[in-house]
Amino acid sequence: MALGPAWRSTARQLPLRLTTGAFFLNSGLSKRDADEATAEGLHQFAAGTYPFLDKVEAQRFVRLLSAGEIAVAASLLLPVVPAAVAGTAVTAFSVGTLGLYLRTPGMRQEGSLRPTEQGISLAKDVWILGIGLSLVAEGLKRKRC
Repeated sequence: MALGPAWRSTARQLPLRLTTGAFFLNSGLSKRDADEATAEGLHQFAAGTYPFLDKVEAQRFVRLLSAGEIAVAASLLLPVVPAAVAGTAVTAFSVGTLGLYLRTPGMRQEGSLRPTEQGISLAKDVWILGIGLSLVAEGLKRKRC
């Protein structure tokens, strides 16, 4: 019995969704019980690029960040969530972290997009952006078919 287009599409998405979903889940769970020093550090880093975050208390910020990452993970790991929806969540999250990369001094080599040693952890989000955009494109393609 041959698999239909929907099953082939789902099979193609599986490696992207599982690996990226596991990454987001681990990241979200690891921040869930962040201590005060960790929360302050993450909050200061983010608020340096996104000043509106100054108004959010550090522990609340980290709880929201954790919940956001877990929600993105769920959208990827639950096969009932359409690819375009999961891809949009991943894309939005990665755009935020790439903003940190592009706007935070010391993350990039002078006059370049190439990361410094400190910037590598954020520069990798360009791959996550690609994964999110691929899922969005796949989801939109399936709607047209």
